[in-house]
Amino acid sequence: MDESANACQSFLDAGQYTRDSILKYESVYGTNFVSPGGVRCATRLIKKLGLSAHARVLDVGCGLGGSAFLMAQEFGLDVDAIDLSENMLALARERLAQTELKKQVQLKNQNCLDICAQNYYDAIYSRDVFLHVDDKQQLFSILYTALKPSGKLLITDYCCDEKPWQSDFSAYVKSRGYHLCTVSDYRKLLEAAGFGIIEAIDRTKDFIQFCKTELDTINSLDIAQSDRTSLKNDWLQKIERTRVSNQRWGMFYATK
Repeated sequence: MDESANACQSFLDAGQYTRDSILKYESVYGTNFVSPGGVRCATRLIKKLGLSAHARVLDVGCGLGGSAFLMAQEFGLDVDAIDLSENMLALARERLAQTELKKQVQLKNQNCLDICAQNYYDAIYSRDVFLHVDDKQQLFSILYTALKPSGKLLITDYCCDEKPWQSDFSAYVKSRGYHLCTVSDYRKLLEAAGFGIIEAIDRTKDFIQFCKTELDTINSLDIAQSDRTSLKNDWLQKIERTRVSNQRWGMFYATK
């Protein structure tokens, strides 16, 4: 990995994605998941791809491997799953070793900007990952090249309103090191990379509903009260940012 990728990995693994933090997130999202909506949302999105058994998928930012394992076990897909966080991958490898999916799922520590495949994948899937990538135009060009002709791209990601933003949202984005764009600008970036856009949709209302359901889960967890309070505050702040501030959540489905 280059210097910037190493810096990003260190930032993530030392901050938002420490092992303890990951396990707390997982307790809310569900076993092997750290993305909004957990297994139910992932299942709907994977079905949306409409892939045949043994199609090859690249899962970019696979986290704990939940979607990759689901693709392999329930849909018969072959998955290359990559992530920049070694803490995520260490846990994902532990989980994979307990399954019968080792021939179908390959886990790798890799920067998505270093993908070298050409006309190789039937689909590329990613959940709330590209907010970490500044040069999205380069990223989408790389992903376009990696797909087979007629290959599919399915992404969810944090997005934003047009600037200027409210000061609290600007401070939040800066503290996380995020690189956000509007749903409309996301569409333009994908089109510029050559993709035919099928859907580019603001799904913020769904995101808020996921957060409300996850709040119910937090309230039911058998955890220390201090941990419950911390998690509840995190989730309430997410809802607040999407209701009255500048955060949005987008879903993008495109073909080569």
